Amino acid sequence: MGRAFEYRKARKFARWDKMAKTFTRIGKEIEIAVKSGGPSVDTNARLRALVQNARAENMPKENVERAIKRAVSKDTTDYKEILYEGYGPFGIAFVIETATDNHVRTVANIRSYFNKYNGSLGTQGSVEFMFDHKCLFTIKNSGLDVEELEFELIDFGAEEVFEDEDTIMIYGEFANFGSLQKVIEDKGLEIIKSGFERIPQQTKELTEEQQADIDKLIDRLEEDDDVQNVYHNIA
Repeated sequence: MGRAFEYRKARKFARWDKMAKTFTRIGKEIEIAVKSGGPSVDTNARLRALVQNARAENMPKENVERAIKRAVSKDTTDYKEILYEGYGPFGIAFVIETATDNHVRTVANIRSYFNKYNGSLGTQGSVEFMFDHKCLFTIKNSGLDVEELEFELIDFGAEEVFEDEDTIMIYGEFANFGSLQKVIEDKGLEIIKSGFERIPQQTKELTEEQQADIDKLIDRLEEDDDVQNVYHNIA
């Protein structure tokens, strides 16, 4: 078939792997949201946001429905959200969000990844304080006045509102997710995607060689089925 075919095939499998990982992550988040707030998107704001995210990621509707059904089943897996912190090589700080049904397995795996790539798993609170926990909304820009919108949302916890191509990005404190979601919905604005991010307060520059080394650790962490999100302070 030739090199071009092999290259395209490898790229396609990589996209499929990434898509499968994204669907698994959202599925776990949906199950956790349903267990804590119920299966109705009308009364469960977090579930409503996750269904929007699933749509933005082209996750099939039947996958979403299966995740909701699993969550209300008596035989469902009970996932727990656990945060891990540590340092990779070159003093890079990591915060890893997980959703697991076996924390013993998860912590053993994450510790082994850090050890293999010259890092170390830290204790609770050793790194998290170096990141700001923010909520984020991406809404459709239908000719809105961004400055006016920012002025209106400040009272509900918005900190940054700015245009990004054909969308508007809204950042706020983690605790203001609910109030921002409600006012955005009440204004009839279309939420494309929403969620949370951990933004480093300070970042570190790396050389190309150092970046290549630490990418191995990042890739290994992101490949783990229990890992939901990986944050670091690389510039």
